[in-house]
Amino acid sequence: MKLIIVSGRSGSGKSTALHVLEDLGFYCIDNLPIGLLFPLTREASNSPPEQLKKIAVSIDARNLSDEIANFEQIYQRLQSANLKLEIIFLDASDQSLLQRFHATRRKHPLSNDQTSLPEAIASEKRLLEPLARLADLYVDTTDLSMYQLRDTIKERVVGRKTQELALLIQSFGFKHGVPVDSDFVFDVRCLPNPYWDARLRKFTGLDQEVIDFLAAEPMSAEMVDDIRQYLEKWVPSFRSNNRSYMTVSIGCTGGQHRSVYICEELGRHFRNLYANVQVRHTEIPLTNAGKERTDS
Repeated sequence: MKLIIVSGRSGSGKSTALHVLEDLGFYCIDNLPIGLLFPLTREASNSPPEQLKKIAVSIDARNLSDEIANFEQIYQRLQSANLKLEIIFLDASDQSLLQRFHATRRKHPLSNDQTSLPEAIASEKRLLEPLARLADLYVDTTDLSMYQLRDTIKERVVGRKTQELALLIQSFGFKHGVPVDSDFVFDVRCLPNPYWDARLRKFTGLDQEVIDFLAAEPMSAEMVDDIRQYLEKWVPSFRSNNRSYMTVSIGCTGGQHRSVYICEELGRHFRNLYANVQVRHTEIPLTNAGKERTDS
């Protein structure tokens, strides 16, 4: 039996994630009290074959705070049961969550006459920390549309076969901040920058002009080779420790040229080693055909 726990702060996209899982055959329960996890798994284990074998539950701040605080003990007990357990934690920046609540005019579950919306959002982060700490997959939804979040859940969670590792290699720009979901971060700003060539500035690392420029630089090949060797050595250690997801972030200044090129080179290599490898470019719009390229 497979159990996916979806958690995260209010407004981060938990309902969207749960709907995706429901569409894909999971029996879904929203806002399940943590204390009911054990009765649920017992009932599922005693159900006929193919019934209740894929379950997804949402756990959020509406649960009793004491149960959330003791979640690590519950998690350990669930781990010893005969099930495959994954935790997905969704979050977004405080400002983004504020904007979403203002747009929908919904009441935050922790806000009241004595607690303002910003205070409730901050309090919820502290409350859910035990779940965030144990998450197999952390998804930052700050810059994701509902449709992009749906695609992310489909590709990273449902696209995995059995317990194989899902590897995401993503480019980003340091001037926009390091992605919070990163497991490994590599800085490639030391490479020659195509941006300073006026002929190449309008292109990205997906375009042949930039590819030729960087491929001609020996440092580019050395950088790819060094990162490749590091990941080949250490990713299997995480995989053997039952790690389900790994995110490798490659950064340059703006996330348009060097990091994109390096990600594409690494993606080509690691697709030969792992069945679920995705390459994403966070700073290139979808219209430029670079936001997300996936092989599963």
